[in-house]
Amino acid sequence: MLKKMGTVLIGSFLLLIFASSCFAADKYIVKIASVVPETQSQHIALRDFFKKYVEEKSGGRMVVEIYPNGQLGGERQAIESVQLGTIHMTVTALAVLSGFEPRFQVFDLPFLFKDKPSAYKALDGELGDKLNQLLPSLGIINLAFVENGFRHITNNRAPIHKPADLKGLKIRTMENPIHMASFRALGANPTPMSFGELYTALQQKTVDAQENPIPLIYTTKFYEVQKYATLTGHVYAATTFLCNDTWFNNLPKDLQKIVKDGAVLFRDEQRKLTEAQDKEMLALLKQSGMQINELTQAEKDDFIKATAPVYEEFSKSVPGGKDFIELARKNSH
Repeated sequence: MLKKMGTVLIGSFLLLIFASSCFAADKYIVKIASVVPETQSQHIALRDFFKKYVEEKSGGRMVVEIYPNGQLGGERQAIESVQLGTIHMTVTALAVLSGFEPRFQVFDLPFLFKDKPSAYKALDGELGDKLNQLLPSLGIINLAFVENGFRHITNNRAPIHKPADLKGLKIRTMENPIHMASFRALGANPTPMSFGELYTALQQKTVDAQENPIPLIYTTKFYEVQKYATLTGHVYAATTFLCNDTWFNNLPKDLQKIVKDGAVLFRDEQRKLTEAQDKEMLALLKQSGMQINELTQAEKDDFIKATAPVYEEFSKSVPGGKDFIELARKNSH
């Protein structure tokens, strides 16, 4: 009797282990790396829309874990981790992705887009599609283009109204050849460093200036270490929602669709949030005591003229560069 009971218990135990292992196998943990703080629109939209949508629509089969504030490394490290599959997804600046595929640098050309609708048309259309086709060979795919918004310059020296005001200014940029070439053309001294090091570098005066969209300037509290902000809008800062190619293609088809649909929802809601944060946080920067000036069209024209040689440089140094510039301009109007 005891022997029979023992056999039943062992059988039940083994069945429980098998059932547990099957349940675990049906669970998909999705790790997403980001460098932005929790107050920034990317994190809010990931948390409130993508995570919520994917977990609900998958019936709990997918569990989304978001790691903001560069917890899993800088943007370049995050892309490399997604390539390796140690992280499933990352939201990262196009300017950083272009270090892996130079043709993405077309989006970093100065004053390429006059407004956000023009940028959306190019990103979500033919140009974005052509560029996305280059990524699977790198082991990654782009689920959606989201945004940081237009980039503006802050510094501690003086308000900026003309290219000459940037002469000799040591400005932090991303490790991006187009960004660096643009600021060299304006007479500045571009100094690439990771975003995570920037606040301390400004505080310690390792660099004099930086350039970022309004929400990042505010949420990262650059107003504490920078006095002047100039609304140059010199580059529209697009962001990619990258995913490991192999991992995604190995998901069941229904989960692939949920992830894709969730990414589109994330994109649309994040863009709305960014637009709202631009207005709200510009007002908060003014309240913080930061002096803000906007370029007149005549002043902006001087900057456009000064950076025009960067387009020629891109055309010569990047395969098919001229074609991508023409495609960007055609698709944005």
